[in-house]
Amino acid sequence: MTWDEMRPLLEQACWDTLYMVGWSTLIAVVAGLPLGVLLVLTDRGGLLQNVIVNKVIGQVVNIARSMPFIILIVALMDFTRWVVGTTINREAAIVPLAIGAIPFFARLVETAVREVDHGLVEAVQSMGGNTWTVVRKVLVPESLPSLISSATTTVVALIGYSAMAGTVGAGGLGDLAIRYGYQRFENELMWITVAILAVVISVIQFAGDYAARSLHRRGGHSGAAPRLKLLRAKAPAAAVAEAAPVKTP
Repeated sequence: MTWDEMRPLLEQACWDTLYMVGWSTLIAVVAGLPLGVLLVLTDRGGLLQNVIVNKVIGQVVNIARSMPFIILIVALMDFTRWVVGTTINREAAIVPLAIGAIPFFARLVETAVREVDHGLVEAVQSMGGNTWTVVRKVLVPESLPSLISSATTTVVALIGYSAMAGTVGAGGLGDLAIRYGYQRFENELMWITVAILAVVISVIQFAGDYAARSLHRRGGHSGAAPRLKLLRAKAPAAAVAEAAPVKTP
């Protein structure tokens, strides 16, 4: 197969892969972020402590994460057909990709949010902030660098998942490598596909790492948290001043 024959195939496969991974990542972030935060809030000592709800959500996430992706594709075929009307194109692949990525990203979010300094949460509560305020002003902004790293890891995993989705006719680079590289013995095309995947993953990883480091150097937040830290630092001094006896002439 000549380069002129391979080029349109590679261009379409790259577009299909980016399409599947892009939409799947968006769905995973939108659904996985609140799920991961909820796992933290409902845990013991959390702002919305509810052990039963936490255990149920945790078990569902664990079961979904433990299932191999190729089996998940087959198990969700009926649901995928009900959602998009088919099971063999790139739109159909988005359904199992997103469902497989949501619990994966949720656990990464849970880990990132747990690293936030609990003193900042107490500072917001002492100023009358409710749970939503704590999440919006402290938990998410303070954990943003880690959340970006988590999203990067999720994207890289989804690229690998999309290659597996190609084995069941979902399109993309994985499908191209199987149909042409393996079944038609076009080894050159298969290695070009592998090289493209390696380059794409490297670029995404570099961009994610750079964004996370940039936010970390700037404090990883929009400015609300530094004011909270300042208030927290001033609080002991203010308490000492109030407790000091007033000298009378």
